[in-house]
Amino acid sequence: MSDKQLATIAVRTGIDVDSQYNAVVSPIYLTSTYSFPALGELPQYDYSRSGNPTRNTLADALSDMEGGAGAVVTSCGTSAMNLLVSALLGPNDLLVAPHDCYGGSYRLFNTRAQKGDFKVLFIDQADPDALAAALAQKPTLLWLETPSNPLVRVIDIEAISQQAQAVDCQVAVDNTFLSPLLQQPLSLGADFVVHSTTKYINGHSDVVGGVLIAKQQSAAENLSWWANCIGATGAPFDAYLTLRGLRTLAPRMRMHEENGAAVLAYLQQQPLVGTIYHPSLPTHPGHEIAKRQQRGFGSMMSFEFAGTDPQLQLFVKTLQLFSLAESLGGTESLIAHPASMTHRAMTDEAQRAAGISTSLLRLSVGLEDPRDLIADLTHAFTVAQEAC
Repeated sequence: MSDKQLATIAVRTGIDVDSQYNAVVSPIYLTSTYSFPALGELPQYDYSRSGNPTRNTLADALSDMEGGAGAVVTSCGTSAMNLLVSALLGPNDLLVAPHDCYGGSYRLFNTRAQKGDFKVLFIDQADPDALAAALAQKPTLLWLETPSNPLVRVIDIEAISQQAQAVDCQVAVDNTFLSPLLQQPLSLGADFVVHSTTKYINGHSDVVGGVLIAKQQSAAENLSWWANCIGATGAPFDAYLTLRGLRTLAPRMRMHEENGAAVLAYLQQQPLVGTIYHPSLPTHPGHEIAKRQQRGFGSMMSFEFAGTDPQLQLFVKTLQLFSLAESLGGTESLIAHPASMTHRAMTDEAQRAAGISTSLLRLSVGLEDPRDLIADLTHAFTVAQEAC
């Protein structure tokens, strides 16, 4: 683990290390294969599915930032999740996951469990009785998502990790909403960290990727073996773009948070806004936990639209600076309707159990001038109100 500050690791990893031409920025290694020095002599790299210098540079940077022993850069965030369960779980193993997790996570875990690859139990992890009952079954893996998608719920990583360790259960945390700058789950007791690097780490909505980081060296080596075995690794050019985005993560996250705070304050004054979900609010159930385990509150937020369905549709349609799209964490602001978009793979019953209503809207606040974002929201709310 590096002793440098996180912003420095993000900027300097892979800089000024080219020994051939002394390029300040490392070249992209787009090769699919590598020559062997001689028959029987194995080089450091033999095939880019197994290892690639560009991809490894990104993996090293993210592992250092999370305080891990090693990382695997994958083709997407779902691929990172799939790699973890493939490496750790068998037909008799139990995975305990949050009932309100990202829809893609729910779909992956539920579908593979239905095939008999492992067992899965979805619970409200904020319910101590439900968690205790689940851990009493001695699961192999506990999956945490904090803050959660889309309701931005916060779970106490340290406390739950201690409970999991008592029954020899490993803990993995999806840290996508905050990035390593605002939260480091490994330091709180987790064994693995997952990111969809598509989001804040890349930050420009132009590449899809993921990463899986392990606390222990032996676990990191096992994940690398499995990644090569099942072909989960990411492409070199995607890794280069993600590394390029990572270099500006620190200033971007500062502006995301500033803009998010401005939008949040505005939403609290709007009559068509019901319950707002954001951990910076003192009324948020996880507010005190977030203050303790996070370095910031992030810029993801959701709210219940307190109007009719036609008004909701008109509000979303009128917006000009919040694009109606899935994903998050890019420079541009986005709005999503989780029930019909990111979580549509969940049944209506599962959505209701998770607290995902048809009036719920999720905002990813970008880097536009906050005055323009607020003006855009004001116009859309006005049009929706006048439609009554």
